[in-house]
Amino acid sequence: MNNKVVLILVDGMVPESLDACHHAFINQFISNSIFNLKATTVIPSVTLPCHMSLFHSVSPQRHGILTNTYTPQVRPINSLFDHLKKNKKTTASFYNWEQLRDLSRPGSLSYSQYISVDKYEDTDSQLTDNAINYINDKSPDFVFVYLGTTDETGHKHGWMSEEYISAVNNAWNCIQKIYNSIPKEYTLIVTADHGGHDFMHGTELPSDMTIPIIIKSNMPFEASDKINHANKHH
Repeated sequence: MNNKVVLILVDGMVPESLDACHHAFINQFISNSIFNLKATTVIPSVTLPCHMSLFHSVSPQRHGILTNTYTPQVRPINSLFDHLKKNKKTTASFYNWEQLRDLSRPGSLSYSQYISVDKYEDTDSQLTDNAINYINDKSPDFVFVYLGTTDETGHKHGWMSEEYISAVNNAWNCIQKIYNSIPKEYTLIVTADHGGHDFMHGTELPSDMTIPIIIKSNMPFEASDKINHANKHH
């Protein structure tokens, strides 16, 4: 990995919410990006299994995490953090859902910060500010920023509710702040772990399985590299 990367995951962010929240920065961010607004997550579409698959590049059936309860892997697989450490890269993780501590083995991360949702009214924004400060101070090679308020709001008020859309809008405030506040050498990847419907997720319904992936780099992309879709965001 020659380029520095920030991976921002907005828990439970469905593609439809990008239009619905009317955030002015979204079009700017998607412009000249590689993106897929109809990517498919893994089964089960549950937070910890999805994250384990994202960071270990295998299905839940292989890593063995099928619920939000972590169990040690029978046949351990190295995570992204393990590979980066092996290649002498510096990494950091900022998150507000405690179970994500199990994404990395002890010693594989250069820095980790967990903030309980009970500690601040807006932990997404607090984590964002702390991640920005760390990036500008330490210049790590890879940073994971987890924004969990969207999922929490979806379970409480319903996916695509007014409250949920407001949470997605605030997540994009955080994304915009990160983009504008860190060195342009960083590539930003914005995605979700799963979608949702009504007050839940975890099924094989398209609403639960469909997620956006957007990769924004200041290095030029060839037009042939872009992923285009019938529902291209406007």
